[in-house]
Amino acid sequence: MTSADETPEELTPEQAAHGLAAERERRLGHIDSLRQAGTNPYPYRFDRTHTLGEVREAFGQLEAGNETTQSVTVAGRILLKRDQGKLIFCTLRDRGNEIQLFISKSVVGDEQFDAINDFDLGDWVGVTGLVMTTRKGELSVKVETAMLLSKAVRPLPDKWHGLTDVDTRYRQRYADLIINEEARRTFEVRHATIASFRKTLHDQKFIEVETPVLHMEVGGAHARPFITHHNTLDMQLFLRIALELHLKRLIVGGMERVFEIGRVFRNEGISTRHNPEFTMMESYQAYGDYTEVMALTELLITNAARESLGTTTVTINDEQFDLAQPWRKVRMIDLASEATGETLHPSMPVDAVRKIAAQHKVKTEGHWGSGRIIEEIFAELAEGTLQQPTFVTGHPVEISPLARADRNDPHLTERFELFIGAREIANGYSELNDPIEQRVRFEDEQKSKAAGDHEAGSMDEDYLRALEFGMPPTAGLGIGIDRLVMLLSAAGSIKDVILFPTLRPEAK
Repeated sequence: MTSADETPEELTPEQAAHGLAAERERRLGHIDSLRQAGTNPYPYRFDRTHTLGEVREAFGQLEAGNETTQSVTVAGRILLKRDQGKLIFCTLRDRGNEIQLFISKSVVGDEQFDAINDFDLGDWVGVTGLVMTTRKGELSVKVETAMLLSKAVRPLPDKWHGLTDVDTRYRQRYADLIINEEARRTFEVRHATIASFRKTLHDQKFIEVETPVLHMEVGGAHARPFITHHNTLDMQLFLRIALELHLKRLIVGGMERVFEIGRVFRNEGISTRHNPEFTMMESYQAYGDYTEVMALTELLITNAARESLGTTTVTINDEQFDLAQPWRKVRMIDLASEATGETLHPSMPVDAVRKIAAQHKVKTEGHWGSGRIIEEIFAELAEGTLQQPTFVTGHPVEISPLARADRNDPHLTERFELFIGAREIANGYSELNDPIEQRVRFEDEQKSKAAGDHEAGSMDEDYLRALEFGMPPTAGLGIGIDRLVMLLSAAGSIKDVILFPTLRPEAK
């Protein structure tokens, strides 16, 4: 057995594969031997009295060289094992903590000592014994009895070199979580972030709801959908690309403050920022506008940082920023104008805006109007500069079919996108609640779709019918949970914060 202070030599892939096969065969043989001896290597259950965290909490201050009379029954996976003749030391880990097992032949007897010595790294075991500390002060359980709970057939990834192939880390997340403390921490941050969102929204009197994943129409965002088919009804359905339209139907129904945390699906490319399925939080509140939602966004994200990290200070591209500071607000057209040195506005002739885009090597499509081209100029030339939290406001009407027109400029909308670290984190707006204008916006989208815009939404007649029953002034918000967790955990890729990201098929 390799000791904790030895680093094995690097193996070639061929040597590693051969060694893995041989080790697997050895362990399968051990399983056969156990069964022949009447031992089930996969028992049905095990009752523990304490988690390892509870043991540490209760006895963490125990002085070196002390042994208590407290017996505990604990369980976990063996990560390290050292055989020192008549003593065996193991490191046991459960969900959140590690503890040392102190196994003495004089305590457990020869037969059980040999059985424990046959435990392999990666095996799940349960033990009963007294809490103690070694002379060096290591909190331990002095084992009296031990039981194999699950025999690991496949050895753990190498402790030092780990899973060196990034795709293998994501594909075999179970192995990554065993050996990678950073991965485990990332998903603790994710859990704390979502829990914080729920608490903050509950405190703000929002009700959590669930809406359909299968939609008859595409809407709520600009994105290509995944298409499926319902056999019994013999109808085409779409996996939702947003939560929006069903949540706003609930505002029409009088629920006033609703939110949902759910998976959405967009048939787009895969990158460090994009995964075809991801998690959104969307909230809608009656009687408010987009300024109120911007305040809610700051509250949600600042609380999430505080509760997942213990601080509101985050690192953004190697620079620290306190989220508790006021966030910048700036219009999209002003950022695009600053980047080009030309005054830009959606009311301009489209040819003039396209000419400015071409001068700055920004590619455009023939069916785009002035507003869509301005958005592309912003995305190409200005978005990458938005490192500290920035609310980009005043989006053109053309790219905001569900947002209400700005009360001071009919060519713009009361909409914002939040950028942190040059990544879009959130999107919100004063909701369009005029059914007549909404129908016109949908019709414009259909024209764009006919002209080749595959991301344009459908004509959702049921949503229009809902609006005709009357929706009060409403403000909506969408926050990408995955990108926010990337920020809080300092992850470099969206795959790092999704337990099982979408990957290409594994090579056979």
